[in-house]
Amino acid sequence: MKILAVTLVLTTCVTINTADESTYTTKYDGVDINEVLGNERLLTSYVNCLLDLGPCTPDGKELKNNLPDAIQNDCKKCSDRQREGADQVMDYIIDHRAEDWAKLEKKYNSDGSYKKKYLERKQAKEAKEAKESKEHDESQEKTE
Repeated sequence: MKILAVTLVLTTCVTINTADESTYTTKYDGVDINEVLGNERLLTSYVNCLLDLGPCTPDGKELKNNLPDAIQNDCKKCSDRQREGADQVMDYIIDHRAEDWAKLEKKYNSDGSYKKKYLERKQAKEAKEAKESKEHDESQEKTE
């Protein structure tokens, strides 16, 4: 889940260590992830910053500075909200911006472990949903 940190960056827009360095700040946890993901220009700006392909805003610089630590420590300093947001952002990039994902993965998660875990999680979720749907259909048939 090393690339999870990339999501953390995109999700919170900034990851700044607190004074005791035991967790990242939750100051930006209120960021609307869907708004970031729905804004191509904003998302591209953060991706380009992370890839050294464009300028970084001050919060983008903080994100980029803290990303290696988050990756190295498997996002142990992340709040639950940051972990969930990181997954949401990375899942979105994998599914909808494959070229960006490939570049981010090459730079931050060259072993491909995050994508593998993502695909396993996605497959398990789809299997669970299919099972629940089948059970629901069977339940409906019994009541008819």
